[in-house]
Amino acid sequence: MKKSEILTTLIDNFFSFDSEMGNRKEYSMDEFLGYLNAKSDNQELEMREISGENKEWFSGEYSNTKSDISILIVLMSHYAKWYIKKVLRESNLQTPDEFSFLITLMTYDSLSKSELITKQVMEKTSGTEVIRRLIKRGLVVESADENDKRSIRVSMTKPGREEILRILPLMSKVTKIVVGNLSSEEINTLSYLLKKLDYFHNNIYINKREHHLNDILSGIADRKN
Repeated sequence: MKKSEILTTLIDNFFSFDSEMGNRKEYSMDEFLGYLNAKSDNQELEMREISGENKEWFSGEYSNTKSDISILIVLMSHYAKWYIKKVLRESNLQTPDEFSFLITLMTYDSLSKSELITKQVMEKTSGTEVIRRLIKRGLVVESADENDKRSIRVSMTKPGREEILRILPLMSKVTKIVVGNLSSEEINTLSYLLKKLDYFHNNIYINKREHHLNDILSGIADRKN
């Protein structure tokens, strides 16, 4: 394709993008790049075969790209945890959740237990158990909240910080493995899309977590296919 043709195509795509987005006054470059990637002629990949011989039971609305995304996100989570557990065999940490709690806490002077658990998108009972194990191993310490006597704050200890810094180089290897065979452009696009989804779902988790599923669904605007 000639350079002039590329430029013309880019301009045409921007006008289409602007129209679909509602002619807003401002956009981010990431939004436009995500749109271009979605409109590209990349060949759609089929999922590897997971279903058995009775997969005809799942047809119509139960068998589509949106359903594939839900399944694939769960599978990617399992893959990532599998790699992380290999790193933790050489660590004082025992689970991916413990690493996630500790790496988050490292960026704060302290957090209340509820704040830390909410940031990890976990149930209170499960999150409290993770914190309990970290305290027991001397990686985290708890203290009274001076502004709220009902709240307990937690902060990282020196051994906890040392443990994180020790295994971070190994975790960087996990990161390289997890992105697998994606190109740099694909990695940037995936990062953008996952961040967009995280903002969307975290808002629901913070503000509507007790709502019925139908109420959550009714609050989602209809999407263009």
